[in-house]
Amino acid sequence: MATRLQPGDPAPDFTLPSDTGEQLSLSGLRGRKVIVYFYPAAMTPGCTKQACDFTDSLDSLRGLGYEVLGISPDKPEKLAKFRERDSLTITLLSDVDRSVMESYGAFGEKKMYGKVVQGVIRSTFVVDEEGRVEVAQYNVKATGHVAKLRKDLGLAS
Repeated sequence: MATRLQPGDPAPDFTLPSDTGEQLSLSGLRGRKVIVYFYPAAMTPGCTKQACDFTDSLDSLRGLGYEVLGISPDKPEKLAKFRERDSLTITLLSDVDRSVMESYGAFGEKKMYGKVVQGVIRSTFVVDEEGRVEVAQYNVKATGHVAKLRKDLGLAS
């Protein structure tokens, strides 16, 4: 079982390629709050719903000082197609070897259709301005998650 992060833990730093091929580091966003969410696969129904919800909320989240990073094991080329197809404005990052997911406890055993499988655990983290975990949510639901997160953070919807 992967070690799960708790509020107050230092957020593991990472540098990953985006859908545009640029490298992005979490440490490069110090001074801002960052919502980091992990999802199983681009262009699947639940992941599309979640990415579109974050995109729809991005302007208001940025206005409140938050940046949003969506991370999946998909290659940058697939993420670029996902962005294009669904007009996404959030930053999409590729974690092909799943090492960042593992460092966040977002990859491991999960139940799918009653069976235990290894895979991406849909998870969301809020990292504060100093790089510490403020919120750690595991096994989140794709639908309605952004609204719930906003409520949990005390942000008006």
